[in-house]
Amino acid sequence: MSKDIEPIKDHFGRPLKDLRISVIDQCNFRCTYCMPKEIFGDDYPFLPESELLHFDEIVRLAEKFSELGVNKIRITGGEPLMRKDLDQLIQRLVNIPGIDDIALTTNAVFLPKKAKKLRRAGLKRVNVSLDAIEDAVFKQINGKGVVALPVLKGIEAALDAGLQVKINMVVKKGMNESQILPMARHFKGTDVILRFIEFMDVGNYNGWDLNNVVSKKQIIDTIHKEMPLESAQEHYYGEVASRFRYMDGTGEIGVISSVTDSFCGTCTRMRLSADGKFYTCLFASDGFDIKEKLRKGLTDEELETELISLWGKRKDRYSDERSEGKHKKRKKIEMSYIGG
Repeated sequence: MSKDIEPIKDHFGRPLKDLRISVIDQCNFRCTYCMPKEIFGDDYPFLPESELLHFDEIVRLAEKFSELGVNKIRITGGEPLMRKDLDQLIQRLVNIPGIDDIALTTNAVFLPKKAKKLRRAGLKRVNVSLDAIEDAVFKQINGKGVVALPVLKGIEAALDAGLQVKINMVVKKGMNESQILPMARHFKGTDVILRFIEFMDVGNYNGWDLNNVVSKKQIIDTIHKEMPLESAQEHYYGEVASRFRYMDGTGEIGVISSVTDSFCGTCTRMRLSADGKFYTCLFASDGFDIKEKLRKGLTDEELETELISLWGKRKDRYSDERSEGKHKKRKKIEMSYIGG
């Protein structure tokens, strides 16, 4: 049940309502726009288990965030289902007063074995990353030669377990724009909502170039010609996806357009990286190391003071600055540490 708490606000008056927790930096895929295999090879130094936040630490932080007005948590990675006993963490987070919504972002490959256990733990929905429905394209993207079927089986397992499912498709020119229509056709009329994501300049190794961005308008125009769409109202303040519904009543899609339509002005998200650092922006260079302070005996009162101060001083508006031509090339935290 929700608590009637006024969330703390940052320098621009944006409330803190969402916490995204990366539980592991490892992944079984090597997607070219996130963890290219040329960089994240067999000898890449992933975090040892001792450097990951313990479940007790994550729960303690989530409890304090709830007291400060957060009501939504997203579990991310890397691939979060590679974290041992993740269902136990989910069960503990679900029981925190004030946390109304917990979601998990995954590539779905492990869901056939884990979906029912996650549902029993209290998880209600998953966001599944799937960037192509045609095997030849998908194999090239994921860097491991995996075809789409294991992901589709994971989606089916999630639905069978009673989980709500959304699909996230990152669209990059020259990589998978050919999949926009096949993906839309495949999921139209199902219980799954497909969301397209403009290719973003997260991390340092994905070769981002504005010329490789397929815009929200291009995506919608492509689908609309075959399957007419109309705009739909947003569900809540700060929703990142622009919603569109099929005019024949067979469902909806969304587009996350942080490149062509910055939504910095309504961003309500704090991110906790796999190595225990807080980031107040997806495109941040530096984080605030909370793990070290926790392990040195930080009290609850000191923790609250640190979090209020960190969010209160927040001035991040990277996407706004990018669109204004003000941002400079800078080192950014990797997606595998911070999630989406």
